Amino acid sequence: MRRREFITLLTGLAAWPLPVCAQQGERVRRIGVLMPFAKENPEAQARIAAFLRELQQLGWTEGRNLQIEYQLETGDLRKAATELVALSPDVILASATPAVAALQQATRTVPIVFAQVADPVSAGFVASLAKPGGNITGFTNFDYNMGVKWLELLKEIAPNVVRVGVIRDPTVTTSIGQLAAINSVARSFGVEVSPLGGLDARDIERTVTEFARGPNGGLISVATPFSVNNRGLIISLAAQHRLPAVYPFRFFVADGGLICYGPDSIEPHRQAARYIDRILKGEKPSDLPVQAPTKYELVINLKTAKALDLTVPPSLLSRANEVIE
Repeated sequence: MRRREFITLLTGLAAWPLPVCAQQGERVRRIGVLMPFAKENPEAQARIAAFLRELQQLGWTEGRNLQIEYQLETGDLRKAATELVALSPDVILASATPAVAALQQATRTVPIVFAQVADPVSAGFVASLAKPGGNITGFTNFDYNMGVKWLELLKEIAPNVVRVGVIRDPTVTTSIGQLAAINSVARSFGVEVSPLGGLDARDIERTVTEFARGPNGGLISVATPFSVNNRGLIISLAAQHRLPAVYPFRFFVADGGLICYGPDSIEPHRQAARYIDRILKGEKPSDLPVQAPTKYELVINLKTAKALDLTVPPSLLSRANEVIE
């Protein structure tokens, strides 16, 4: 998708001045953006809007000294990454693990700054967090052990759950790692884990519906673009089958999900803009350490809890950063 098509989707940005031509003598730099989301996805729009605002605060304006090329793709990410690299960008923003994996195959020289990537060392994107070492750096969101925290929260808000369906994408390393972490502690929590989901929305609907036929079930939706792109379906299936469910980001709960625990999904894109600014001014990705979030949000939707006949423990309510009523 081209820049002019996408920019019309970003509400609130229309008032920004977008000069047609660069000022005389001012060099125009090119940034690529790759995200595994549909262009209509509100989360993708919010991430890019925050990224653009931060760039403008740093002195970069589209049409004056900056050109941005967007690739928002839920299908062939490898092709999208190759096309983006062929445009010879100075630096690329990659949002989410699948986007980084596709770009890593397309280039080992173009600087890449990522956001919303879990465990980039295990994924092979960087040599270490302190010294990334190559052309990739950025901002993580989870380590794989976050899956243990999600299981703990599910048992706390719904103690009767003994069967846990984990909605995951079997092609993404993040998803595989988080499911493995959940499986590693399942016995200690007295639960049996079933992998759900698959490659498309039909797989989600089929596997969740089959899982819901058994008693005392609950869901965990791990953090992948697959779950983000299908969150409306996942939330509606959980409600339809009366399954308590834990999610990785606040926007799931704002849309009607029961409970979430995870970092702010927008802030890393603001931070990525700052790294990109530094790279455009001459710094190398290999010298910029990968940074992890310092704050996590616990959000509970009491209306959803009531619909599921769940009584949220006071100890859980007291720890919540936000309660939606």
